[in-house]
Amino acid sequence: MAIRLVAIVLVLAVCRGLPDLVRLRDFTWFHAWLEKIDRQSAATVLVLGIAVPTLLIALVEAGLDRVLLGLFGLIVSAFVLYYCWGPRDLERDVEAVVKAPDVDRRASALHALRDSDDVTYTPETLVESVFAAALSRWFGVLFWFVVLGPAGALLYRLTQLLALSPEFAHEQSSSTQIAAQRLASVLDWAPAHLMALCLALASNFDAVFKTWRDYHLSHGKGYFTLDLGFLAAIARASVDADVAAEDHEGADAHSPSVVIEDAMVLVRRVLVVWLTLVALIVIGRLFA
Repeated sequence: MAIRLVAIVLVLAVCRGLPDLVRLRDFTWFHAWLEKIDRQSAATVLVLGIAVPTLLIALVEAGLDRVLLGLFGLIVSAFVLYYCWGPRDLERDVEAVVKAPDVDRRASALHALRDSDDVTYTPETLVESVFAAALSRWFGVLFWFVVLGPAGALLYRLTQLLALSPEFAHEQSSSTQIAAQRLASVLDWAPAHLMALCLALASNFDAVFKTWRDYHLSHGKGYFTLDLGFLAAIARASVDADVAAEDHEGADAHSPSVVIEDAMVLVRRVLVVWLTLVALIVIGRLFA
């Protein structure tokens, strides 16, 4: 676990200091690999397309775990985590939306942020887009990396690509698409709930839990379903509470530029809480 914490810190430092290295996140090999298998069978795509590369990374990590006191394991962990992070830079995409000089470039920036043509420039959709992007680019990868190591990070990223990325999704059969989307929802369930818990600690606790409870009561599905719509609801409630507590005047308080920047502030706070929790786990193990 200590090696994973160090790998996380290294990756965050590289993302901050060397943002242009995102070009290394090239998944062309995944296209080539999927073309070699029977893509009409959902089970074949999920087992061979996703599970085989994930298992290979797990075997590599296990083989290098104790080589040179774990140094090679750290290198593999950091590289795989960085490779699976993003793949686009969330900070840059949000900044591009805020600073877009015209409608066309703003629309392009919104598409890059959410990877969808349906995102409108309104406070509600911007907040939802930032948190949805944060889940798929940061927190989902981070959660499964902490739980399963680099294999978990790769499992999450390949599933996301297969389920949600247009460049991969249109090449799959409908049954494969449905299966991949369901697996993606399963992998998102735990990190989305942990995001909600940490958002309550990093923002307005009462607003988050009231919205969380009201969402599930109104939808009547319970807490243990794959409906993750609660995340958008508590994101909006947190940003509203946060903006209300700050010194904004009149209409500016809920302008798109204000709320999207506040949404980024909140996801950064959640990231700090996550890192703190991981650090506490590592410390606890060292002194156990």
